[in-house]
Amino acid sequence: MSLVLAVREGARFDRGLRWIAVTGAAIVLWAGARAAMTGGWGTAGGIALSLLVLLAGVVVARRAAAADLATGLTGIGALVAVTGWAGVAWRIERWSVLVESTIWRAASTLTYPNAAAAVLAVAGLLALALLLVEPGSIGRAWVLYLILAGLGATLSRAGGLAFAAGVLLLLIFAPVRHVLRHLAPALLGAAIAVAALVPSFPVAAEPDPLLALAGLAVGGLVAVHLPRLPGRWLAAAWGLVLAAAAGGLALLLTRPLPARLEAVSQRRFNVDSRGRSGALHSALDQAAAHPLLGSGPGQARYFWRDYSGQLVASRWAHNEYLQWLVDLGAVGLVPLAALGVAVVVLLRRGRAGGATPPLWTGAVAALAALAVHSAFDFLWELAVVPLLIGALIGLAVPSHGEEQSAPSINGEDPA
Repeated sequence: MSLVLAVREGARFDRGLRWIAVTGAAIVLWAGARAAMTGGWGTAGGIALSLLVLLAGVVVARRAAAADLATGLTGIGALVAVTGWAGVAWRIERWSVLVESTIWRAASTLTYPNAAAAVLAVAGLLALALLLVEPGSIGRAWVLYLILAGLGATLSRAGGLAFAAGVLLLLIFAPVRHVLRHLAPALLGAAIAVAALVPSFPVAAEPDPLLALAGLAVGGLVAVHLPRLPGRWLAAAWGLVLAAAAGGLALLLTRPLPARLEAVSQRRFNVDSRGRSGALHSALDQAAAHPLLGSGPGQARYFWRDYSGQLVASRWAHNEYLQWLVDLGAVGLVPLAALGVAVVVLLRRGRAGGATPPLWTGAVAALAALAVHSAFDFLWELAVVPLLIGALIGLAVPSHGEEQSAPSINGEDPA
């Protein structure tokens, strides 16, 4: 169905969409040429299908109302968050993953925690943008809180960094006071929920779902209702929060960590990642061996030693840009960079063409988050990520019927 819509829309493609299609075709041709020389037709076909999914996502998203599309994506994000959180709290293997035989991390049904984190970072930024459009909505505040709690439950450092990059972009394009008004209590509530989940993370301890449920409820009340306090009460509440945070930090710095928190902190509360550093060095060696043409799509294998000293082999580096260089060489980076430029140009035209500013900003921030996260994990192999990229581009670009003026959302003028 998406392909049919893409073909029907083709006659009406504006110049920006045509450039996305042209640069995507150049990528497919080069991947096919390298596959003909080295093998790897399956990977080359996957690249072609991923780009087709991306393009179809743009076309379909442009046919939807921006607010409805953003609401749908955040709803899916909340579902991913809740199932991932429950997967850790109850050790549900379908929704969580045991990593390095030491800790359980939320994954929902997205195969691994960092993929869930990428989706949740996108959904969180869109939920924050929707709150800028409708600041008094309790439902949207709950959705943002649940998504951030789920993001924390993934224990993904790259996901947190990607979300922070998106927030930074939001702070550039949107009023700082308005962004922080919604983000700060949601982050505080999510921190409470994740803290209550800490006993359930380590594999050596029994999960504590009752504590996790209590933390989720308390965190939600704080996230949703703290901003609704009157001025003096709000200031007093934040004063208590800051005092409690300072006291907790002092205890952590002066006393030994509890055993369960120590087990989590040793694995996640640091910047060390043997898997990423090992894959990085292996990928750099292979890129140096075939710098111009690459080793061929899907032909490289990456080797390193894990935390226990065992040799690990993988098909993927934890960096999509470097893996692209390894597979398709510097020549392959040219059409990829051209595709990125075409997307940026189209996004700029979307803002000038009348897209609702908060949702445009949220979509662009979400795309930036995915771009950052792609430097730390293998995300592009999952079909949901190209589809999500296409949907975000379509969300940021008004449809043909909307290009002349930006519609109001829920009766409010765009701001």
